[in-house]
Formats: sequence, structure tokens, C-alpha cells
Amino acid sequence: MRAKLLVLASSIGMLGWGAVLPFQYAYAADTRGWGAFAAAAASSLFSIGALVAAPVAGRLSDRFDPVLVAVLAQLLGALGVGALVFADSPAAFLAGMFVFGLGLTAAVPAKQVLVLRWVDSGDRRKIFAYKFTGEALGMAAGAYIAGHLVDLRQPQGLDVGFLTAAAGFALSSLIIGLAGRGAGIHPGADLVTDVSAPSSPRESLRLIFASPALRWTAVVTVTLALGFYAQFESGLPAYGLTVLDIDTAAIGTAAAVNAVVIVALQVIVVRLTANRSAPTLLMAVGAIWVLSWMVLSSAQFAPGVASAMFVTTFGIFAVGETMYSPVLNPLTASLAPAGMVGQTLGIFGALQTTFSAVGPLVAGALLGAGFANGFLGLHLAISLLAVYAAWRLRGAMRRAAVEGASGTRSGSDEAVLAA
Repeated sequence: MRAKLLVLASSIGMLGWGAVLPFQYAYAADTRGWGAFAAAAASSLFSIGALVAAPVAGRLSDRFDPVLVAVLAQLLGALGVGALVFADSPAAFLAGMFVFGLGLTAAVPAKQVLVLRWVDSGDRRKIFAYKFTGEALGMAAGAYIAGHLVDLRQPQGLDVGFLTAAAGFALSSLIIGLAGRGAGIHPGADLVTDVSAPSSPRESLRLIFASPALRWTAVVTVTLALGFYAQFESGLPAYGLTVLDIDTAAIGTAAAVNAVVIVALQVIVVRLTANRSAPTLLMAVGAIWVLSWMVLSSAQFAPGVASAMFVTTFGIFAVGETMYSPVLNPLTASLAPAGMVGQTLGIFGALQTTFSAVGPLVAGALLGAGFANGFLGLHLAISLLAVYAAWRLRGAMRRAAVEGASGTRSGSDEAVLAA
């Protein structure tokens, strides 16, 4: 029951993501007249807030009750995004976006640790999939509704998105708090949490990246994030608006279609891929990213159907997403050093957001300078690199399996074999 409530809370908490982030670039740059740099900087500061929060929240989730960490983080996010209603200057808007990212992302490793503590190992991939599906559904609802209610011609036109985000965070926090009552902080039987945590972040990094499999997992995490997620909120909408000349309703529809495809396919994909190795599935995700960028690249040559192709691209991306989060998060957790699950998830979240923070700035620079083909080509190359990294990850895990069979495996390698 607790896992179901966590899925519901995660879904509601993502309403604001869908209601705000697909529209904030055009809102800041055009509606408020603050320019492309301020709009791109807002997305980057959102990601930088996430970068600051993720490793700290992960460490706190290992040491304290992750329910409390998740609740407090989301309430902080509610304050940040709610304050955007009153932001009348670029500085205030940037500060609000920073706190928004801080609160939203600080809750992520805490909720991931809750899945690991409340769910047996055999059901975790399924629960992570349901959680991801719920989040996509919440984002879809927020994006679709906001796409028809947001009025980017008015300075207050995005207030409905800001208020939706704040309310979603508050309600999500309430549900998580109720789900955690009486749960305690005892981990699942297969999780080891009685190992003393490293005394410094540097020591934590050393232990985590001592594993070749985790090093390649980090590369996969970064490249798959850069190949899509770093551009979801700003780069792709900006490309659609400025190069393909599509309207804001199409942006909202694309985000909604992306989420609806995830919802429609998630359970089916989990069943079909249940016996597939995680690296093989991550290679497939990278290949789908490649296909998506190829389809998007062709849209500029067919202006009559550019909107339809843009929406279709988001649907193709969604097919890969049905394998991305349900596979990557449990894999990362299984590879984590003993007693450092939260820290590992937080550090990997920080890696993802570090590079994602660069994404909006790169998009703003390339698109602002008229290098649309460079924008497309760069992300096609990044997606190809993701395929290669996942292939190398598969090799690292196979070598770990061979070492384990010869009796030389470490505790970390046992986790690899159990993934």
C-alpha cells in the first residue's frame, strides 16, 4: 500500500513540471521580454539547483528518514515555484527557478530510497516502472492543461502553471507523509545500511567510482540525459517555436503525447523486457534517441507537417523512456557500495543535472546563432555515444560475472550479478 501511495504522490508532484517547464523559455524570453539568455539561464539554474540538492539529499536519505527528506524538499519546491507568481524581474525569476529545481530534485533520491526500502527486490523494477509511469501521467496532465490555459501574451499568463506546481508539491508531500507513518526506516532484507558512511564527499566519490560498471553507468546516465532530457524543457520547445514555427499548443500536445505513450506502453514493455539485461536495454534507449533526432531533423524539410513530426518525435522518445528510468535507477542502486545507496543515487542525479544544466545554454547559443543543424547534429552524436557507453557497460558487467564465477568477486560485483 505504501508503494502505491508513493506512486500516486510522485504523479501529483510532477504536475508542475509539465505545467511550467515546457513553457518557461518562451514566457521568460518573449512574454516578459527578458531575452533568450535569461530564459536559457532560468533552465540552467533550475538544473543547478538540482545539482546542489541531489547529492546532499541522497546522503541525508541514507542517514535520516527519507520520508522527512522527501516531504521537506517538496515543500521547499512549492515555496520556490509559488513565488514565481510574484517575480517581476529576471533576478527574481532566476532565483525562483533555482529553488524550484532545488526542491524538486532533492526529493528524487529520497523517493528512490523509499522504493528500495518499501519494496522487495523482485518487484523493484516493476514499482520503479509504475512510479515513472505515474510521473509521466502527472506531467502529461500538467502539460496538456497548461497548453490550453497558458496565455503567453499576458505577463500573468503562466501563473496557472506556477500555482499548479506549488499545489502539486504540497499535496504530494501530504501523501508521502501519510504513507510513511509507522513505516520506520528499516530497509529491505537485501539492503545493507549498517556500514559506516564515508566521512567526506571525496571518499564517497572514490568508493563509488572504483567500480568499472559504475563508471560506465555514469557515462550512460550523462549521455542519455544530454540526448533528450537536457533539452526537453527548453531546447526542443525553442527549436519547435523558432525553427519549425509551431505554436504553443503543439508544444503542450507533444509533452502530453510523450507521457501518454509512456503510460500506454510502460507495463507492456516491462513484461517484454523482464528477462533482458539492463545494459542491452540501455543500448536500445540510445538507439531510439538516435532515431528520434533523425525524425526531428527531417521536420524542417516538411513545414506543412512540421507540427505533426515534432509531436511524433516526442512519442518516439517516449518508447525509449519506458526502459530508461525503470532500468537505470534499479541498476545504479544495485551497483552502489554497501550502505551508500542514497548517496550513489544522489551523486548520479547530480551528474545528470550537471550536464543537463549545460543543455539549455548550448541550445540557446546554437539556436540563437542560427545553427539549427549544429544543434541537431550534436545531439545525434551524443545519442550514438550513449549506445557505445551502454555496450561498454555490458562488457564490464560480463567481466564482473566471470570474476565472480572464479571466486574473486567483491560485494559490489555480487550486486552487479543480482541486477
